[in-house]
Amino acid sequence: MYFTVKQISQRYSVSPATIWRWVSTGAFPKPHKLGPATTRWHIADLEDFEPKRRTE
Repeated sequence: MYFTVKQISQRYSVSPATIWRWVSTGAFPKPHKLGPATTRWHIADLEDFEPKRRTE
């Protein structure tokens, strides 16, 4: 299952800009590029990230 930046921003209660900022600083998993203008995050990447987020 893949998620859009909008879905992820709702999941973590932050703006899409915050998600992209986290990606650029290495604080969040990079998305998978599915097409020329399509990026998505895989659920497994988010599940790996969540325990790390809680400990910070």
